[in-house]
Amino acid sequence: MHLLGPLLLLLEYLAFSDSTSWTFEHPKTLYAWDGACVWIPCRYSIVNRHSIDNLTVYHNYKYDNSTKSYSGTILYKNLKIRDFPPRQGRVRFLGNNRYNCTLLINPVKVNDSGQLGLRMTSKEDKWMEPIGLNISETAPPPRIELPPEIRELRDVTVTCLLNFACFEYQVHLQWSLEEPAVTSTCLSTKTVSTQSTLTFQPQWTHHGKNLTCQLWDPTEQQLLSEETVWLDVKHAPKLKIQVSPTEATVTEGESVTMTCQIVSSNPRHQGVSWLRDGAPLLGEETPTLTLPQVTRKMSGQYQCKAHNDVGSEKSEAVDLQVHCEPAGSWGGARPGVSRGAFQAHGRGAPEASAHHHPQPPRPRPLLPDAPEPSSVQIFSSPAKEGNKVELTCISLANPPPTNYTWYYNGLKMPGKTDRTFQISEVLLRHAGEYSCLAENSLGPGEAGQGADLEVQYPPKEVITVIQNRTPIREGDSVILSCTYNSSNPRVTRYEWNHLGFQDRLLPAGLTIRKVAWDTGPVKCAACNQWCLWSPPVNLDVQYAPKDVSVQVTPHNEIRSGNPVLLQCDFLSSRPTDVRFFWKKNGILLEEGKKLSFDAISPEDAGTYHCLVNNSIGQNSSKAWVLQVLYAPRSLRVSISPKDRLVEGKKAVLTCESDANPPTSHYTWFDWNNRDLRHYDQMLRLDPVTLQHSGAYWCQGTNRLGRGRSPPTTLTVYYSSATISRRVALGVGLCLAIFLLATWGVKLQRNWKRTQRQQGLQEGSSGQSFFVRNVKARRIPQAEGPHSLGCYNPVMEDAVSYAALRFPRGETDAPRPGDAGTSETRGLSPNRDDTVTYSVVQKRQVGDYENVTPEVLEDEGIHYSELVRFGSGEPPLAQEGVEYVTLKH
Repeated sequence: MHLLGPLLLLLEYLAFSDSTSWTFEHPKTLYAWDGACVWIPCRYSIVNRHSIDNLTVYHNYKYDNSTKSYSGTILYKNLKIRDFPPRQGRVRFLGNNRYNCTLLINPVKVNDSGQLGLRMTSKEDKWMEPIGLNISETAPPPRIELPPEIRELRDVTVTCLLNFACFEYQVHLQWSLEEPAVTSTCLSTKTVSTQSTLTFQPQWTHHGKNLTCQLWDPTEQQLLSEETVWLDVKHAPKLKIQVSPTEATVTEGESVTMTCQIVSSNPRHQGVSWLRDGAPLLGEETPTLTLPQVTRKMSGQYQCKAHNDVGSEKSEAVDLQVHCEPAGSWGGARPGVSRGAFQAHGRGAPEASAHHHPQPPRPRPLLPDAPEPSSVQIFSSPAKEGNKVELTCISLANPPPTNYTWYYNGLKMPGKTDRTFQISEVLLRHAGEYSCLAENSLGPGEAGQGADLEVQYPPKEVITVIQNRTPIREGDSVILSCTYNSSNPRVTRYEWNHLGFQDRLLPAGLTIRKVAWDTGPVKCAACNQWCLWSPPVNLDVQYAPKDVSVQVTPHNEIRSGNPVLLQCDFLSSRPTDVRFFWKKNGILLEEGKKLSFDAISPEDAGTYHCLVNNSIGQNSSKAWVLQVLYAPRSLRVSISPKDRLVEGKKAVLTCESDANPPTSHYTWFDWNNRDLRHYDQMLRLDPVTLQHSGAYWCQGTNRLGRGRSPPTTLTVYYSSATISRRVALGVGLCLAIFLLATWGVKLQRNWKRTQRQQGLQEGSSGQSFFVRNVKARRIPQAEGPHSLGCYNPVMEDAVSYAALRFPRGETDAPRPGDAGTSETRGLSPNRDDTVTYSVVQKRQVGDYENVTPEVLEDEGIHYSELVRFGSGEPPLAQEGVEYVTLKH
């Protein structure tokens, strides 16, 4: 008893250590929602390398310590050893009995949440493996994973992750940004997920915006759930100058105010400074720059600059133009006369400017004078290409000038003799320096300072250039640049038209990351005050075949034996040279666009994929399940329990059939082909009797036809009670025969003994008599002339005492030797001398021994008297002695 406790602990330790012979790989918890499905990737191994014989899938199982077994809702169970049905209700077993324990539950319900239990047994071991299910009523939102920091114009990758994947329920993740994304599905024993990866270059305008990832059901075209995050894009300050006056064109002496506005900055800006023509303005580090009295020297390109922890940024330039104010005196003089002389006479010439409107003419001189040096006034300059321009020659003369000569870049312009002339549609070739010379009756004047005609125009010869090497493949990064020949004023920005969207960008280049296969033409525009678009450029993206599909003929149901044609189609491919392949259940079948069956059979049913490839890659069609309809076949009858079936128990006969559509009607028959009028798939015999033994067969029917099974023999064995009863009956019968035989032997011996005794008596007296044993209570007499009894110790159960009395008749003659015995001589005289006493005893080894019984009353001792009655009176009757007269 002292060793019992340690022994039990040792056995428990051995049992526990043996349990580690099982190893499993699967996700601990799987997530889904009501109406979806759960794909459970699972692998297992057993150290002893045995295969499993039984698999039962429980839901919310419990262990009963009293019965040492598990209980719970059974979702799946193999019906017999090594027979794993592919589907039971909503549960499909996708594994095998060696290493794969993958399961599929389709559809899954909310009440499936909880604990699954995979109960496995092999020849030597057993195991219960838990798997968690978390099923929600609606689809959970995906999770967006952002990098720790997002900076402007630096590639960033964000991931939208959903802890769900199931081949039987397709989902799609899409982003709110119109950027190419890559979606991948992972179904492994470690991870079950669907994720979409988006890579893009964030702009500062993305800061503070929402980024959304949506979970879509592409079949129902409905939104299942979504997740939104706030983008925190780090960028240098974005600046803008507000100037007063707005045109930034002022006259000397006027006041100009420029304010640097911070459009956006993340993090906050730390300071503002000013630049003119790229050079910093010392001492000007405030957001507002005030120029109280501008001069022509202050003209130029003004910018403001600010910085933060990310970097510094400049604003767009503001072109400040400062013009001189109009002159207040004459500026010209006659030839040979000084300017001072004219001033003394109150005469002067105005200072001509090509950038101002004509000034009112001065008062005519009082004295005749040849024309003063002339000036040219242009209305208006700068002029936009294509607009109308008017040029006027201004010169003071007395009398007024009557003839004018015009010069273009120092060359005389023929045919131009009027004071003014117009260019109805100015062109770039019209730009240049214009001057004039006035002449009156006193003679010609002098050609004064010319005026420049500036012609402004949009950028010329804008072209979109592909920087990549060709050909371009789907998913490549494409770099494009925008070039132009000339522009006036200079180009300040570029615009791009890509995928139907117009983006406004400062740089002249555009990078398309992971270009899509259906990317259309791209064009750009170079802009100053006006924009000019380039001709569109086709990227000519090459890609693997798209939208591969399977077309089936006939379109309706497919029956066994009919011809079937499967044809592979696709939407587009570049290059167009393609090859076709077919797969069945993931195994490559053959090459070709068409897959034909002259007479399709149920074995041809399965999941088919069509693959189309070109030099770029390969794409596959969606799984197309080929279902072949056929009448019931391969019917057989299985009996449960399969081992020894004993009378009184329950027997279940199942009609197993292979049919599509499934067998809808069953009929059962016995060994006499008698219809049992039972139409269920299972025939239950409860309780089963010996009379149920025999052959059974079944017949299955669906709408396509019927089939029958071969007969299966049902053998019913005796129960232990019946066997015991029959054994007891046999033993009793044998015992009865034995007792009868023993009794017969005894009867025969008694008869022989009786015959022998009768022979002795007939030999002695010549008369026959009858002996009858009677139990009697006799009191032996110790003395006196009485009959003597002889005790035979061997024959206690037989006759112990016998008194033979033969009363002598008158005619009887004495027997020889009777009168001469000593016994008769010694008898009492009261007794009849004709009485003879004798003892009947079975002969033993020695002679009879005369004894006196010691027991007064013994049930086992029998007394018998034989009385021969003669002519005399019969003796008095004694207790327990019957007298029988034997007559010859």
